[in-house]
Amino acid sequence: MSTTEWHADDIVKTVSADSSDLAAKIECDAPFGRRTTYRVGGLATCAVEVGSVAELLMIGNAATSCGAPLAVLGRGSNTLVSDSGWRGVLITLGPLSDWIQADAGGLETGEDLIIEVGGAVAMPVLSRRMASIGVTGLEWMVGVPGSIGGAVRMNAGGHGAELSDAIVDADIVDLRRGQLERWHIDRLKLGFRSSALDNHHVVLSARLKGSMGDPDVVSTRVEDIVRWRREHQPGGQNCGSVFVNPVPGEVSAGALIDELGLRGFRIGSAEVSTKHANFIQADSDGQADDVHTVMKSVRRRVLDATGYDLRSEVRLFGFDDVAAGGHGGDTV
Repeated sequence: MSTTEWHADDIVKTVSADSSDLAAKIECDAPFGRRTTYRVGGLATCAVEVGSVAELLMIGNAATSCGAPLAVLGRGSNTLVSDSGWRGVLITLGPLSDWIQADAGGLETGEDLIIEVGGAVAMPVLSRRMASIGVTGLEWMVGVPGSIGGAVRMNAGGHGAELSDAIVDADIVDLRRGQLERWHIDRLKLGFRSSALDNHHVVLSARLKGSMGDPDVVSTRVEDIVRWRREHQPGGQNCGSVFVNPVPGEVSAGALIDELGLRGFRIGSAEVSTKHANFIQADSDGQADDVHTVMKSVRRRVLDATGYDLRSEVRLFGFDDVAAGGHGGDTV
């Protein structure tokens, strides 16, 4: 069955052969855009929250058999869904991957420990939880509004650190092959806002390194980052930084956009933030297609003026063309 022929009923029927309970949880014509931090955009053909690895593999098998695209959604940051929606199967993990395990009992200041964390855990939650028991090394995560799974997928970072500094390995489900494997950091191939993971890979959990510090000192660092973010980055409906810095540590995407005077540049219901040029804001009743058009226009203007072809951090669902090339910006 080709990707143009499958229907939601095909997914439900295929899953029903293995589990009527799981089939009953599948939502057809499911809200997708409003599950993202942009809170704009259309529907997914199907959506389901899985409760076990077995259910995850069933959904993966059904989608693969029907020729349906798959995607896993965490906290919905770095994601933009077309107003016309997305033909695919959207998976969320929920409690299956929403847990944290870290035993800091008896450890002295400076001693290392391993933190095990589910892929659905929000990065700010992990950062604050670790700070409360004095674990240092993950303070920067408080400023990144995504999940651990998303962080592994794109090697998220901020404030001079990134996930590759802390990760040991991750438990990955390959939905096409129907396998659960532990991927070491070398296999993950973490680059600047990129990895070897694709949409058919699901990050169930990750093991991270931390070390013991003073809870008061670590918590103060966390609050300093929160304060900095509020002062320098906009709130509201956005996905965080849109474009990857073309030369990390040297050439900033935000600075290039700023130099062209594009703060406040607006098309329809979307505009480049007046607070930070590498953020694109959507109005409360806005259109995802306007956000996409602003992305394309900014990319083209920067390329014409500077020669830098900006790569997007944003996963695009349901668009006919790509607003910005690269790992994050591929149309799904």
